[in-house]
Amino acid sequence: MAAAEPTAHDLIAQHRPTLDQALEAIRTRAYWSPHPEHPKAYGENGSLSLAEGKAAFDALLGTRLDLGQAGTDGFVGGEVSPYGIELGITYPHADIEALLPAMRAGMRAWREAGAEVRAAVCLEILARISARTHEFAHAVMHTSGQAFMMAFQAGGPHAQDRGLEAVAYAYAEQVRTPDAMQWSKPQGKRDPLVLDKEFTPVGRGIALLIGCNTFPTWNGYPGLFASLATGNPVLVKPHPRAVLPLALTVQVAREVLAEAGFDPNLVALAAERDAEGIAKTLAVRPEIKIIDYTGSTSFGDWLETHARQAQVYTEKAGVNTVVIDGTDNYKGMLANLAFSLSLYSGQMCTTPQNLLVPREGITTDEGPKSYDEVVADLARSVGGLLGDDARANGLLGALVNPDVKARLEAAPGLGEVALPSREISNPEFPDAVVRTPVIVKLDGAKPDAEAAYMSECFGPVSFAVAVDSAQDAVELLRRTVREKGAMTVGAYTTSEEVAGAVEEVCLEECAQLSLNLTGGVYVNQTAAFSDFHGSGGNPAANAALCDGAFVANRFRVVEVRRDAAQVAS
Repeated sequence: MAAAEPTAHDLIAQHRPTLDQALEAIRTRAYWSPHPEHPKAYGENGSLSLAEGKAAFDALLGTRLDLGQAGTDGFVGGEVSPYGIELGITYPHADIEALLPAMRAGMRAWREAGAEVRAAVCLEILARISARTHEFAHAVMHTSGQAFMMAFQAGGPHAQDRGLEAVAYAYAEQVRTPDAMQWSKPQGKRDPLVLDKEFTPVGRGIALLIGCNTFPTWNGYPGLFASLATGNPVLVKPHPRAVLPLALTVQVAREVLAEAGFDPNLVALAAERDAEGIAKTLAVRPEIKIIDYTGSTSFGDWLETHARQAQVYTEKAGVNTVVIDGTDNYKGMLANLAFSLSLYSGQMCTTPQNLLVPREGITTDEGPKSYDEVVADLARSVGGLLGDDARANGLLGALVNPDVKARLEAAPGLGEVALPSREISNPEFPDAVVRTPVIVKLDGAKPDAEAAYMSECFGPVSFAVAVDSAQDAVELLRRTVREKGAMTVGAYTTSEEVAGAVEEVCLEECAQLSLNLTGGVYVNQTAAFSDFHGSGGNPAANAALCDGAFVANRFRVVEVRRDAAQVAS
């Protein structure tokens, strides 16, 4: 006999403890995660083991992923892994005129279910995704170019944490207002005025998630689950080169929604044909009321300007900067920076780009170090970290697209090369494009250098910028964040005065700061439930992952009030 499908009550009973822990975590900001980070933690209690996940991924290759969604008018595909294999998977292409009305049809029941039921359904979706983490890891690896371990962690448990974090914030904001209450206003000797009032969180409408190539789940889950948990249908428009991870997510969401008694069309996929460019078309549709986007500044700006009918959340480009004034752990600083520059070939929106070093040098526990020594030592540290090809492949992954390779190859023409990039072969995937980072020395006082260091150069390219003093570094940091934005800022100093000045810049310009990291935490990593990814307060992004502001405007509270005497009669 088949097991009974879970009711809303069952899901609440199952997932309420996790939701309560998530609510406590966002309140205290302490470390917590329900999703194991180690691959060996999977393989029992219904979750796929490493081998089972790989087999599940392999079984998808060359198949049609039919989601059974409304308005399907054909199938499209064409993803090629950055590791060189053709995925050969096709996905439903939607007739938008048919799909969007179908998505809206399920909104009433989803709204009436209430915040707790919506949260429980979202947590069930995340739990089923978690059970398939190894399968999702291969999907992320072969669409983003991340090395397997990073794809497993960032694309799996860390992405799931961010999704759960968004659900927790969404729930907290919705229950801030009571469902119902009786309002009584005294009138002296006369009877009081008494009203019965009901307050209902109401979703804005269809949410559009525009996925990115590099972190399809990590960047996609916050918006997806924030919108769904607040009562909105979600249309997922993946990046054409990274469809699979989000298509699998949509598949799981639709299954859970249907089993729980809701319309599966509350979550749907919008895959596109070659050069179709449906993001612009969808973004200005009147049915689209929320947009989440991660990607280039130009398209993010376009969305903010033209999608006026929607609440738009963007994470765009920034120029991440590290001020290097001094350290009491020189080897630790170099190792930390080397890892930060190398991880996923610098293809993270949080990777440091500009390293600002006073030209007279810095103070360290090993004595004074000149600008040239600091840069040369950092180059040696990166070279040592990536000297073994097997280790390098595990850290670097593959270049996600030809544009990154082109920027890397052009970088030596911008200044003096302190660390040249080298090609690394991947024995398992010989067609993968793997390159080590390049470090280019620039003189911050020269106008021709400014064009380089004041623009984002996404990928494994960093600039060691010589500045006149720590004070000049702080002022250049301020101008960079104000004009270009930054997802992250780092600083190394033993001076309280310099640390205070950097902190004040970050407070005034609204940028997230990491001071004197020399251990196993890096400037380009953030922990869900504790760290804020971006701030929403500088040009790099207009929202933070994740805070109350990220979820609160995805719904409105509609009030119905009645005369209590009339109700009683």
